[in-house]
Amino acid sequence: MAINVTFNSLLRKKAIGILPMDLDKLRKATRDGRTEWRKHVLVRLAERNIKQATVVQIILEGEVIEDYPEDSPFPSCLMFKMIEAKPYHVVVAFDEANGKVYVITTYEPGSDKFETDYRTRRK
Repeated sequence: MAINVTFNSLLRKKAIGILPMDLDKLRKATRDGRTEWRKHVLVRLAERNIKQATVVQIILEGEVIEDYPEDSPFPSCLMFKMIEAKPYHVVVAFDEANGKVYVITTYEPGSDKFETDYRTRRK
C-alpha cells in the first residue's frame, strides 16, 4: 500500500511539474562549468572564507538533505558534505531547461539550527 501511495504521489507531482532535483543533470552542468556565481554569493563566500572550489566539490560529491522542488524561479536543494572535518551546506538552484546551475549560498552549519549530524534541522 505504501508503495502505491508513494508512486501515486510521484505521478501527481510529475503531472504538475514538481519533482525532486535531478542530481545527475545538476552535476553534469556543474562539471561543464554552467554555474552562475552571483555577486551576493561571492561576497558571502569571501566573508565566510569558503572557496568556490569547495562549493563545486560539495555539488559534485555531496548529498541532498532537503529538496525544494517548488522554489521559484527554479527548483533548489540543500546539499551537505564534510570536507577536511568541516561540515558545509550549499543551497543550489537548477534551471533544467537551460542547464544552468545557480549557487544561492554556502555556509558551515551550526549546532544551533542543526543536529550534530548537520543533516537534520532542530525543531
